[in-house]
Amino acid sequence: MQTSDSIVIIPTYNEKENIENIIRAVFGLEKCFHILIVEDNSPDGTADIVRKLQAEFPERLFMIERKGKLGLGTAYIAGFKWAIQHQYDYIFEMDADFSHNPNDLPRLYKACHDEGADVAIGSRYISGVNVVNWPMGRVLMSYFASKYVRFITGIPVHDTTAGFKCYKRRVLETIPLDNIRFKGYAFQIEMKFTAYKCGFKVVEVPVIFVNRELGTSKMNSSIFGEAVFGVIRLKWDSWFKSYQKISKYETYMDL
Repeated sequence: MQTSDSIVIIPTYNEKENIENIIRAVFGLEKCFHILIVEDNSPDGTADIVRKLQAEFPERLFMIERKGKLGLGTAYIAGFKWAIQHQYDYIFEMDADFSHNPNDLPRLYKACHDEGADVAIGSRYISGVNVVNWPMGRVLMSYFASKYVRFITGIPVHDTTAGFKCYKRRVLETIPLDNIRFKGYAFQIEMKFTAYKCGFKVVEVPVIFVNRELGTSKMNSSIFGEAVFGVIRLKWDSWFKSYQKISKYETYMDL
């Protein structure tokens, strides 16, 4: 059996053009990663492709099938709970469309496994603006949304809306996952903000984000709207909320 301490969670909805290629790309890396697909009943047959590949990779490829399109945040929460139950130490978020480069997975892993991070973020904005083939309007919207979130929340993260991340398991065991409110872009903000408020070490690893070439983007203005307005409520609620704090001793002992 090919064991691994790491699992990559990939939510899917209508990703038949990308799903086999992204799975093979991850499995082609030198480090052994497992993959958990969280499939939202795609009408294009994405789940059928995954099932076929499970026969080829029975010990590395897993799938949760849900009844419909229930939101990005709930997909990741379901994946986190599954990964915790199965005792993975490093739990990754990644898109199916190659906007997140699988070759960057070992770099995120290294940040957490070797360099003391609790959360490693694949960051588009830590060293300039590293996006390829995005329309200028989307670049500006994403960049200034991240700056706005950083200003409102005070978290020391440049790419606050990034969705390419590695968590140590204890982060997800500490955060009350059932209390995470948001489902879209704001989900990514809320997870980073909560990890930061709990005292975990959050670092950014520079990556290049490439716009998808195949399939249809799930991004829309309402997702950005949730991030812009939801972050105000997130900050407001934090003034009246207690967060489970980890000690510096716990952080030191985990290195």
